[in-house]
Amino acid sequence: MRNEFTAIIETAAEGGYFAYCPEIPGANGQGETVEECRDNLIQAIALILEDRREDALRGVPKDAIRQTVSVE
Repeated sequence: MRNEFTAIIETAAEGGYFAYCPEIPGANGQGETVEECRDNLIQAIALILEDRREDALRGVPKDAIRQTVSVE
């Protein structure tokens, strides 16, 4: 599955970089380099989406049809 999100990367006042994703509230990252900062943001987005998926699936009836769909 492929999704694209916006990464806003800014210079941090204390040095290094700070990033956030406007589409995923709470997803942010930081790092000494732009690449490290971006990688940390990607990890944060993945963790938040995984947690949201688990929360959303709690309580789904066992007899419900569950399928995966891809959005590109």
